[in-house]
Amino acid sequence: MTDPRLSELARLLPELKLSTDPGDLEHHGRDWTRRWTPAPLAITYPASIEEVQGIVRWANGVGVGVVPSGGRTGLSGGAVAAHGEIVVSLDRMNRVLDFDPIDRILTVQPGIALEAVHNVARERGLLYPVDFAARGSCQIGGNIATNAGGIRVIRYGNTRQWIAGLKVVTGTGELLDLNRGLVKNASGYDLRHLVIGSEGTLGIVVEASLNLTSPPPPSQVMLLAVPAMDSLMRVFAEARHRLTLSAFEFFTDRALHHVLAHGAQRPFEETHPFYVVTEFDAADEKAEAAALSFFELCLNEGWVVDGAISSSEAQAAALWRLREGITESLAPHKPYKNDVSVRISAVPAFMAEMQELLSAEYPHFDVVWFGHIGDGNLHINVLKPADLDNAVFVEQCEHVTSLLVDTLHRHGGSISAEHGIGLVKKPWLSSVRSEAEIALMRGIKAVWDPNGIMNPGKLL
Repeated sequence: MTDPRLSELARLLPELKLSTDPGDLEHHGRDWTRRWTPAPLAITYPASIEEVQGIVRWANGVGVGVVPSGGRTGLSGGAVAAHGEIVVSLDRMNRVLDFDPIDRILTVQPGIALEAVHNVARERGLLYPVDFAARGSCQIGGNIATNAGGIRVIRYGNTRQWIAGLKVVTGTGELLDLNRGLVKNASGYDLRHLVIGSEGTLGIVVEASLNLTSPPPPSQVMLLAVPAMDSLMRVFAEARHRLTLSAFEFFTDRALHHVLAHGAQRPFEETHPFYVVTEFDAADEKAEAAALSFFELCLNEGWVVDGAISSSEAQAAALWRLREGITESLAPHKPYKNDVSVRISAVPAFMAEMQELLSAEYPHFDVVWFGHIGDGNLHINVLKPADLDNAVFVEQCEHVTSLLVDTLHRHGGSISAEHGIGLVKKPWLSSVRSEAEIALMRGIKAVWDPNGIMNPGKLL
């Protein structure tokens, strides 16, 4: 450890675990974007709130940027450390701290994995309902930083809805205890909600109190083959009318192609342009009859041409794998990703324009799209040809993103639905936020982080 700044940090916090190992620097200095070369000064692994405060105060004194690091499963460059920042890995702060059965509040450290939270809630007969494919590796702190959504937003909402309280270390090293689990608290600005979705630019979440809820009744999963894009919203409207939905997801034939190549089982003999995976309550015979009636109606109307329904947990998992396995199956192809949203009512018109744009601009690229159609969130993945230079590929994709942003703007949409702005989408923030809003956001950051050390360069 030759850098005198790190020697000073080690002197101030003698118990702090600190690494400058090249493998650690590379691993913790990047996220799933893989577009920036990791170059952090060092990786710190605090085990307590006091150590996090000490790191932030030291960083202020020496003028080093601080990059909070969770599971680094983000897709917007929000956890990248490429300019000599100190990375604060929260891997060691991964414990359950408390459970209150009366309030149904589970208090955890930020480094706990989402799947571990699910398991703890289940052991207590309850549910933490935020869920997505990266549950085994993403961390609660990162979920809060991006207000993560996932596959059950249609029923349960985003992470924001489930945060009862937060402890946060600000950019000056001050510890804030926000809301303290209160259901009602009309005492001024709710700073908790400023932190949720702030991408680590205001401070570091060091403790989170999570609301749990009763588990839903037994459910079933249905996979539907849809012959045309304009049928998707008709199927959704009918499903929402007839069934109690937990999820309504769709993907294209190209997405299915890659998931099958990655080891999933083919659901139907024939290939179809679009597929829907929907999960719904099936607690009794009446609910099951409603599901069958829904399917028959869609079949008779020609909105659906084939279908399968789960009759066991194993079958439900196999059907879900067709949707949840998409991101992992695409990873080897180094995709350029767009994560966009529009109001649900605007989805049909936006999708029609989007498909026309992508077909025109990407005639020789494999474009894979899928999404949470029940909440207006679409994921667009452009796969890089193996023989194309990465910089040229990104430049072409960013040109198309600018055109896509114009389409989104006409439909009142957002360039980022659930992965944040980070570095990737920063050029297009003004398409979603007005100049006045951005000015206020800068002002808020200046108060929380006057020296600009918290996740510098991200979002703003």
